[in-house]
Amino acid sequence: MSSKIMSKQVEDVEVAATLTDKPHVTLLQKQFPTPEAIRLIPEALARKYNAIPVEVRGGTLLIAIANPADIFALEALAAKSRMRIEPHRASRDEIREAIDRNYQAYDEIEKQVSSITLPKDAAEELARQDAAQDAPVAQAFSLIIEEAVKARASDVHFQPQEDKLQIRFRIDGTLQNTMSLPAAMSIPLVSRMKILANMNIADHHHTQDGQFSFKMKGRKVDVRVGTIPTVCGEMAVLRLLDKSRSNLQLAELGFLPDMLKKYQKMLEIPYGMILVSGPTGAGKTTTLYASVNCINHLERNVITIEDPVEYRFRNINQIQVNTRAGLDFSTGLRAILRLDPDVILVGEIRDAETAKIAIQGALTGHLVLSSIHANDAFTVVSRLLDLGIEPFLVSSALIGVVAQRMVRRVCPYCTHREDIPLIERLAYTKETGEEETEFSVGKGCQACADTGYQGRTGIFELLQVNDEIRALLINGADIADVRAKSIERGMVPLIKDGMLKVKAGITTPAEVLRNTNLGD
Repeated sequence: MSSKIMSKQVEDVEVAATLTDKPHVTLLQKQFPTPEAIRLIPEALARKYNAIPVEVRGGTLLIAIANPADIFALEALAAKSRMRIEPHRASRDEIREAIDRNYQAYDEIEKQVSSITLPKDAAEELARQDAAQDAPVAQAFSLIIEEAVKARASDVHFQPQEDKLQIRFRIDGTLQNTMSLPAAMSIPLVSRMKILANMNIADHHHTQDGQFSFKMKGRKVDVRVGTIPTVCGEMAVLRLLDKSRSNLQLAELGFLPDMLKKYQKMLEIPYGMILVSGPTGAGKTTTLYASVNCINHLERNVITIEDPVEYRFRNINQIQVNTRAGLDFSTGLRAILRLDPDVILVGEIRDAETAKIAIQGALTGHLVLSSIHANDAFTVVSRLLDLGIEPFLVSSALIGVVAQRMVRRVCPYCTHREDIPLIERLAYTKETGEEETEFSVGKGCQACADTGYQGRTGIFELLQVNDEIRALLINGADIADVRAKSIERGMVPLIKDGMLKVKAGITTPAEVLRNTNLGD
């Protein structure tokens, strides 16, 4: 490109920047990038300058950029696209999300896979030889993981079938089919992840687990690997651990203001037990970690025992369960009590012995935090009684119980008001006492992969064990009576908390009913 043409383009860029540098203009909230525009600017350049091409209009390329006055960035974008640039201001977070959403590497994955020659019985041998980072199998595997991270996936499923290898991402708690690869790619890809996770590459007949880390554009991602043999080959699931979740504060989890204040006061009590309940995937570990973040680590000795240790904390002593070495929750918890702890976090109460030791720790001057599988806050009490804990011990040790679920948020880019089925309206009215005909729902768009939802938040119920509740427990009252008394005293049940978030336009009645098991 000649210097004269470049000079003219820079002048045009300067004029455009002056005209469009408005503090509240966000192009990405109005429209999504078109494939034609995306092809003009490579991903590396977009990330370097915090800019993303949005649309081509004649000879002009509309760009959303964090700093519309960055002439060097605009000049580089103009030179690459060979078009006049019209910059519009957008936040760095919006641009980063748009880049992750629009620059997908599926074509590159297919290119890497197509370059691999797979003799019918030599797939495993190829995987052994193909360990270099720049080898096709390694490149394809890395690209799949990168796409999963960009898509905000929590898990990646490699599911072998007779005629293909199905790859699925779990996004916002829901599995989505992402891509299909030739069935012969199953062994090389699974072998690749076994190499990274220091697993036995030759063993296809036993379950295995491991972990590894990799860096993606300067960001470290921890990955847990689990494999199991199926009739079509080895199935593998990767759990992607987002380190940012370890730094979440309680206020970011979705607690309503009044409930948040009550829970924070519970955490200030120096000894006793606080339990978090819910099914797998309900966000219990995230709540426990956010609770630990509220505690002064410098003045208190905080020790955790977890299976596995998902996130690392500074100034906290974390212990990994190791059953082969005889270190399980009960033996580890018993040892922790001899290490002068102030706060103990037990990853999960699974058996009677662990429950008894945790209760003992709570009664002897320690604050014990743990999770337990139960449907709601009140069945936690029943669960402890079923494990053989005496009612007077439960009532003496228990400070409170949090029951929770995760619900998907309505996509902010395609939300609109519309009518919903009668049963959902009736459920909303029953919990809130208000009648509504239209609710916030997502139409489905590029930003949410046509699901109508983007991101998740928690819904909660909080049982506070006060003197009245203790008296009921000691006297052997029915759990239904405990529930009635708690609600009478102002406790917000799980489903009502969800419907209050529906009222705020955060989620939908269908999503609340689906996750509280009351939608049938």
